[in-house]
Amino acid sequence: MAAVVAVGVLASGVAAQPVAFAAGRPDSVQRGLDGLVRGGGVPGALATVTDGRGHSRTYTAGVGDVATGAGVPRDGQVRIGSNTKVFTAVVVLQLVGEGRLGLDDEVEEHLPGVVRGDGFDGRSITVRQLLQHTSGIPDYEAEVGEAIERGRYVEPREVLEIAFRHPATSRDGRTFGYSNTNYVLAGLIVEKVTGRSLASEIDRRVVRELGLRHTYFPAPRDRGIREAHPRGYHQDVVGGPLREVTVIDPSAAWAAGQMVSTNSDMNRFFSALLGGRLLRPEQLRAMRTTVGIGDSGAGYGLGLIRRPLSCGGEYWGHGGDITGFETRGGVGPDGRAVSVAVTADPADYGVTERLEGLVDEALCR
Repeated sequence: MAAVVAVGVLASGVAAQPVAFAAGRPDSVQRGLDGLVRGGGVPGALATVTDGRGHSRTYTAGVGDVATGAGVPRDGQVRIGSNTKVFTAVVVLQLVGEGRLGLDDEVEEHLPGVVRGDGFDGRSITVRQLLQHTSGIPDYEAEVGEAIERGRYVEPREVLEIAFRHPATSRDGRTFGYSNTNYVLAGLIVEKVTGRSLASEIDRRVVRELGLRHTYFPAPRDRGIREAHPRGYHQDVVGGPLREVTVIDPSAAWAAGQMVSTNSDMNRFFSALLGGRLLRPEQLRAMRTTVGIGDSGAGYGLGLIRRPLSCGGEYWGHGGDITGFETRGGVGPDGRAVSVAVTADPADYGVTERLEGLVDEALCR
């Protein structure tokens, strides 16, 4: 992604705040965040829980800046990584609802000659397969980490070139295989169909429609985070030192993971989406039609993940990892929404498991 520049201790400006949790004995969410900081090796953590009536509680733990010890801003902005895929999928499905493209259109119809590789071809891959990660198209993520940290701007077509050097991950059109490349292609389809940038379509159709005042798609070479935020950190190996990586160019993630938001905005977004405010019933049903993610018990729809709850039932959301931040969350069967973020992308997968466990706890309590 693009060139790295220096940044101040914390961005100026204060985000509009939901109601903070009541003082007194910490509840399970606060204890969970404290545990992530103490035992998970992350500098800071923040969460927002929104009940079915729209009332929110915000939580923080740890520090927002390791060097200065500054606190974590309540409901501060974070990079939301692959949660961006849900925004991209919504725009694609809105275009489907408008009759401007079809889920079973071949990719070739909208991006002629673009998708060609060892075991995959745009003439036999559909838009639905892109959104559901059943295309077999290989991922590029493992090869762009250095570009992200060096701050190099990466065009969408460049990540396609990287991905297309590799063979298909599956060839039957039904097997789930998570690949950021699918969503880069979906973003290019949006731009081809609308004649406008993906960022402007997400902003017009979703961000402004829902009043997500602290959510945005960074402009090209926009490397910082605009509003109050904790710093982000990276860890190369488990137990290794944390390197501050707040300022990056997220362009390599693009339609698959470039956006910035807050926990409260993410709760509002997922609640509105699942409540039918963004999609027509037919497209929302398609979005919630899943294929299995291995033997995890979870399922992937068209940009949405269905996960089982320990207390019974299931919840819908996504989650995201990007240099400096990791996020998880979703909406439960009673309408409660939870979003949690940590200010590191640690090498220990146990942190991810604890994050998902905290979401489960917050939705079940």
